[in-house]
Amino acid sequence: MLRHADYGEADRILTLFTRQLGKTRAIVKGARKVTSRKAGHLEPITHVKLQLAKGRDMPLVTQAEAVETFPTLRENLVLTSQASYVLELVDRFTYDEGIDSSGIFQLLVDTLGRLAFGAEPWMTTRFFEMRFLDELGYRPKLFECAVCGREIRAEDQSFSYAAGGVVCPESAKDEEMRRSAKLMLRPITIEGLRYLRHFQRSDYAEASRAHPAPEIKEETETLMQGFFTHVLERELKTPGFLRRIQR
Repeated sequence: MLRHADYGEADRILTLFTRQLGKTRAIVKGARKVTSRKAGHLEPITHVKLQLAKGRDMPLVTQAEAVETFPTLRENLVLTSQASYVLELVDRFTYDEGIDSSGIFQLLVDTLGRLAFGAEPWMTTRFFEMRFLDELGYRPKLFECAVCGREIRAEDQSFSYAAGGVVCPESAKDEEMRRSAKLMLRPITIEGLRYLRHFQRSDYAEASRAHPAPEIKEETETLMQGFFTHVLERELKTPGFLRRIQR
């Protein structure tokens, strides 16, 4: 479950991300009553199995059973924030379209499980971001220039959210191209690019071997969150909160 909102005197509207239907909403009658048996199974950051019935405006939850509640994600503020960031990305970038979303669903469940059971949060979140971009069709170009297509060499480069990836020094120096394409370049170091490439082409077991320096962690985290913000065309809420906690 992604989030919920109170409705009426005692009901609750759930925003869910499902394997078969993608993002959808459902209503739970009497969920806020003390006697409700479903309430304990219907908290955010919970993997839950639901039985739905057709309602007048939206489906009704008739039965709820928690599959995994991820309790450790609620006991640690940093982990809560990391999990909330992952959920916010899924919530903001998916729509109520009733389409098969098994890839994103499994990625989400796997990521929450990794965060809950001791995986390194920074690495786990960066891996999620890369795989999520693949699922959405926004895979960043990291091996060839996003503007001219030249192969990227082993030197500090530039990154353009608008172009969708790395921009080589030759294209970055072309002022007319920069203005016309509104590239809005930002620097990316060799090490930062190396780790982003590592996450893009590796499975989770290989990606988890990454141990970048703190400054590279900050560089890649800022760059990836900026990329999502550019695609979304508005600010995300959780990254700022997470940075304040980490400081």
